[in-house]
Parts: sequence; structure tokens; C-alpha cells
Amino acid sequence: MTDDFSADAPDGGSTGPGIPGTPGTPGRTEPPRGPARVILLTGPSGSGKTRLSARSGLPVLRLDDFYKEAGDPTLPLVPGSEDIDWDSPLSWDADAAVEAVTALCREGGTDVPVYDISVSARVGADRLDLDGARLFVAEGIFAADIAARCRGLGLLADAVCLRGHPFTTFRRRLARDVRESRKSLPFLLRRGWRLMRDEGAIVERHRALGAYPCARDEAMARIARLRAGSGIPG
Repeated sequence: MTDDFSADAPDGGSTGPGIPGTPGTPGRTEPPRGPARVILLTGPSGSGKTRLSARSGLPVLRLDDFYKEAGDPTLPLVPGSEDIDWDSPLSWDADAAVEAVTALCREGGTDVPVYDISVSARVGADRLDLDGARLFVAEGIFAADIAARCRGLGLLADAVCLRGHPFTTFRRRLARDVRESRKSLPFLLRRGWRLMRDEGAIVERHRALGAYPCARDEAMARIARLRAGSGIPG
């Protein structure tokens, strides 16, 4: 995956020996490659971010792996209950996520944590390398919370918020969370109903943070246009 530089002329086809920057000139150098850029993909839990990321054909950074661990005294609670509010950005390590995005963009790889939601803890680490890709997706429910910082660092290609029907999102989320034994069923039901009621406000919050709300097909089209513009084959 390379930038779209013009091809050199065939041997003997130099347009001006000794003219810097012309094909066939000894010592000719190509323009330096800039950093990779990130597509931040957010949306309500269960909106299809992970599936769309996998379909994008790009490397994927899982932002859910930057959750804080159980026992962290800074974890927020759902108002009026003893439940930890895992849907609050205060339950997530934004600084570590930005560090990982920055390393991927500027260095092409980084070590990332592996987080097990069922036990609310980091259980290891993994290496994520872009292998020359000029774009990658960082997906998670808090992706929009780092959009301004990524933009300020010159790393942001796009920020997209997946939007759908709240009941469909509720059904998908509950089926996934039960299948993966993420939390106890009573907790998942309480959380699910709360998120379904709040889904419109969640999308509007992401919009205010700089993410563009759209359905799956439009999100895929935006990613495809970025791939084409970066010289990455679609």
C-alpha cells in the first residue's frame, strides 16, 4: 500500500539529466510519506461498529481495550444505583487511547492492552502493526471523545457515528452481551433499557464532539472514499 507517486520513465527516458526531481536523475528522492491517519468510528453500544470495522479492510484498533479496570477508584457509578457506569467516558482511559493512536499514525505500530469485559480487567497485551497502511479504524463507544485531540495532532481522517433504530440496537446489544457473558443478565437488562431510552441523546453527544452520524451503508461509503483518496486499493 503506497502513496500515488508518478512512475519513473523507462531507462533512457530521462526528461533532463542533472535536473533535480526529474525521472532518471541520479539521487532523485521521493516526497516523504506523512503519518497514517485514523478513522474514528463510534456509536451506541450494539450499533454495529465492530462488524463494520472488520468489513472495512483496514487495520482496527479496539478502543474498548482501554477501559479502566475494576477496583479503580475513579470509576463512575450510575446515578441512584451501585452499578458501575461503563457507558460514561470517565470509565475509560482516553489518554492511553490517544497515545496508541498517535504511535500507530507516526510509527506504524504499538503495543495495546487486551481487555476482558466479563471480568473488567486487562488480561494481556498484543502488538498492532499497520504493515504500511495509511489509514486505520479506531472503534468504540468513546471514539468521539478523542476526535478533537486527534484533529489537533493532525491525525484525523474522519469521525463517524453509526446510527440506527434504538430497539434494533437494544436487541443486537443484548444478544451479543449474553452470548459473550459480558456481565450478569440483570445488569445487562438494566443497562440495555437505559441505553435504548438514551440512544438519541447519545448520538447527539457524538455529533457535538465532531462525529458525523449516519447509517452503515453511508459509513462504508465514506471509508471507501478515504481509501481511494489515500491510494489504498478498495
